[in-house]
Amino acid sequence: MFSKLFGRRKKWGEKAHDLYEALVAQARSETFYLSGGVADTIDGRFDLVVLHAFLVMRRLSGQGEAAAELSQALFDLMFDDFDQSLREMGVSDMGISPKIKKMAKAFYGRVAAYDGSFADRDALAAALGRNLYRGNPPAPPVMAAMVDYVWSQGEFLAGQSLDDLMKGRVRFAAPQLP
Repeated sequence: MFSKLFGRRKKWGEKAHDLYEALVAQARSETFYLSGGVADTIDGRFDLVVLHAFLVMRRLSGQGEAAAELSQALFDLMFDDFDQSLREMGVSDMGISPKIKKMAKAFYGRVAAYDGSFADRDALAAALGRNLYRGNPPAPPVMAAMVDYVWSQGEFLAGQSLDDLMKGRVRFAAPQLP
C-alpha cells in the first residue's frame, strides 16, 4: 500500500505540482473576484481551486491508467496543500483532520454536481450557484458569463494534447467576465 502511494508521488509529483500551480494561478485571477462575483474569501478561493481541479481531472478522466495516476497525484497534492494552508492559518493538529474531511466531502460533492451538469448549461448554472456562489448567485449576466467560462474552459482543455498534460503542462484561457 505505502509503496503504491509513495511510488505514485515520486513518479508524478513534479508533473502534478506543475498542473496544480497552473490551476491555482488561474483560480487566483482577480477577474473572478472583481467581475465574476466570487467572494474573495477562503471559501471562495477553495471553490475556485476545486472548480479548476475538476476541469483538469475531467480532461484526464478516461485517458488510461497513467492519466488516472496523475489525476490522483494531483488530488493528493491539492489536499496536502489544503492541510498545509490550514496549519499556517493556525488550525491545531487535532482540528486538521475534521476540516480536511469536510473539504474532501465538499470536493467530491462539487465534482459530482459539476460533472453531472456539464452538458446542460442551466444545470451547470444551478450547480455553480449552489457551490461556487454558496447559494448566493450573482446577477444573471455574470452567472451566464461564468457558465460560458466553465464550459469553454472544458472545451479548451479538451483541445490540449494529453501528452502535454501528462508532462504537467496545462493552459487556461483568460476569464472573460462582465
